[in-house]
Amino acid sequence: MAEQKSVLDRALSVITDVRAGEGVGALILAVNIFSVLTFYSVLKVIRDALILTQGGAEVKSYSAAGQAILALAFVPAYAFVAARVDRMRLITIVTLFFALNLVAFAVLGLSGVQIAIVFFVWTGLFSLVMVAQFWAFANDVFTPDRGKRLFPLVGVGQSLGGVAGAYAGVVFSRVSPFSLMLFAAGGLLLPLGLTFLANRRERDAGRDAAAAAADAPVGRRNGFRLVFSDRYLFLIAMLFVVLNLVNTLGGFLLDRLIVEESLRQVAAGLGTDQREIVSRLSGGVQLSVNILGFLLQTFAVSRIFKLIGVRGALFILPILALGSYGMITFLPIFAVVRIAKILENSTDYSIQQTTRHALFLPTSREAKYNAKQAIESFFWRAGDLLQAGVVFVGASLAFTISQFAAVNVVLVLVWLVIVVAIVREHRKLVPVESQDKAA
Repeated sequence: MAEQKSVLDRALSVITDVRAGEGVGALILAVNIFSVLTFYSVLKVIRDALILTQGGAEVKSYSAAGQAILALAFVPAYAFVAARVDRMRLITIVTLFFALNLVAFAVLGLSGVQIAIVFFVWTGLFSLVMVAQFWAFANDVFTPDRGKRLFPLVGVGQSLGGVAGAYAGVVFSRVSPFSLMLFAAGGLLLPLGLTFLANRRERDAGRDAAAAAADAPVGRRNGFRLVFSDRYLFLIAMLFVVLNLVNTLGGFLLDRLIVEESLRQVAAGLGTDQREIVSRLSGGVQLSVNILGFLLQTFAVSRIFKLIGVRGALFILPILALGSYGMITFLPIFAVVRIAKILENSTDYSIQQTTRHALFLPTSREAKYNAKQAIESFFWRAGDLLQAGVVFVGASLAFTISQFAAVNVVLVLVWLVIVVAIVREHRKLVPVESQDKAA
């Protein structure tokens, strides 16, 4: 007799197709990634407070380069550990490593050492590594079909973590940054404990996709070697580079027009404090992105996966971006760019983000852990570096908003070519994107 759905299973089925007995495990993972993003939000508050008082806002312009350099050292070190321990020991070592880093930063800060720049760069790496490691674990315990069904639900936790982060600045703004570091260091034990709980539940229920290999080391090859030796992984890495390049360049256009709009409002007597106007305009965009992204993640992603699959979902954001930047090329005004970036970012944080993680479902364990770390740390930051180069060249040539948007149109076309190539490789790994059968 087939197992009956629990009340929780039925409730979560509003979001996606949750089968009998799957609700608790998926919810544990959703709370796990929610906690990771919430503690990262606390660290962002610390980061901004320190960098503005010890370094200066201009340091942010160089942070991507520092994070990319740090990733070059971290990725091989991660692979070194992964070649010698099983996944739970790997996750424990990395999580405790970051927790101890926070304790060290707190001690140094209380001793009067200037840690702003190092902490700023470290925070960027921390966020990418911890999120990538979480999704590597989720890829490891779910089969491709289960991941396709349950990743949209797990992604809701990530979306809610982003929304909660919007309030972290208000809640923690007056707390000592070094006290917050110690709070976050202890807080990292929560997602670690949830990972152990999820690991045990999935293995005891016989749902762990990699149960036979879970106690074996993850793999010996480091992420860079895997990326450059496998066409599918290399294409995913290029997708991350181009996607981030397009998104950050679009963000630059929005920031530039927000400044112009703030000056226009001051001149029109609609306000006297330009910084307040900039904060209001920027905050309004981010709030809209968070709300729309959450709604898309909760009610659209699973239905999109079911209708057109992971491969079809890959095309949604670049097609949207192509239309948006094409329109901006001819109508380079704040209202158009604002709407375009709200649609782009909310789609990126929901549909595209879940789809990117799902691309690793049919890959090897080495790829899920080692290659994913390389792609989501170094190659993602490479997009930031390229964006800085594009902005520098464009500013030197006195590019207008329309000309920058035209550059993005060309980049989106490159993005679409990469997506087509990824779809071809994905089809070799997953010939038919079918739903898994109920137990």
